[in-house]
Amino acid sequence: MQKFKNLSWSGLLSVGLLFVWSCSNLEDSAPNVNMVNNLDAIPEVLKSIENGLEEDGDINARKSAGATYATFNAALGSSGLASVFARNELTVFAPTDAAFAKLGLNPGNIRRLDNLTNILLYHVVAGTVLSTDLSEGFVPTVNGAAVEISLSGGAKVNDANIVMVDKRARNGVIHGIDEVLLPPTKNIVEIADGNPDFSILVEAVTAAGLGDLLATTNNITVFAPNNQAFLDLLEEQEVDSLEELVTKIGGIPALQRVLAYHVFGGGRVYSSDLTNTSIRMLSEDDVTINVAGPNLIDENGRTSGIIGTDIQATNGVIHVINKVILPVVP
Repeated sequence: MQKFKNLSWSGLLSVGLLFVWSCSNLEDSAPNVNMVNNLDAIPEVLKSIENGLEEDGDINARKSAGATYATFNAALGSSGLASVFARNELTVFAPTDAAFAKLGLNPGNIRRLDNLTNILLYHVVAGTVLSTDLSEGFVPTVNGAAVEISLSGGAKVNDANIVMVDKRARNGVIHGIDEVLLPPTKNIVEIADGNPDFSILVEAVTAAGLGDLLATTNNITVFAPNNQAFLDLLEEQEVDSLEELVTKIGGIPALQRVLAYHVFGGGRVYSSDLTNTSIRMLSEDDVTINVAGPNLIDENGRTSGIIGTDIQATNGVIHVINKVILPVVP
């Protein structure tokens, strides 16, 4: 059985590829059916719950009594994803009708929801994951972004409580939740643009001509220096501006290499995935991860603290660091 366990760096590339399937890839994939044959596919099980069959996986009868999933079922039909959910082995975190009602949504108007397909895919994890398999950390969804599982004080997915568990289908399992999960809607550059603490980073990315790369490349992890990190570097290099810094380090090609040294292109790496190891960045230089900090150690032995984690974008994840890391100059 697949489990929600922390990922090793060695397994990250294959996992990243697994969870970036498009809808058409899912549709064409042959289902891996390990379930009891007399159970229906996921959409049919949702209908059964909606029609009042016994919720034998209920972990809180008072909280989930009478919970139905008609809006989620209608969303699957409106988006054309019903067959995808029926033919592939999946774990589905299904919002109750009451969860959708909090957003003013019901079976009659759900098709009008913007970004409906991406929202639905953000509720789905490949493979069968039972409640006994859950562990704390970030789990990639078929949408590409991840949900965060927390278990202290009751099992949750992001901010949603899990109110029903282990409703089995022949091609997977359904867990009921009491909130609709909303995936990220901005790419990495848009997030940086909207954060005043990244203004110097944005200026550097623009000067280096890397904006389009960071906005459109999928499944990357950015260790983003904040403004203070750049100000400290200016002082260290005894210059007064980013322009002077670029000149001192060797021009735009050198700036591009420094910025690429902060980007891992092998997948979305969340704080729960980090291990003590070295990784190769887009600049083709290595950086060492030290989870005790947590921090990064560059090839010059400089240490940069990871002071903010798991800012999700449509195309990757951002962690905030407090020192600009530098590759070794040939």
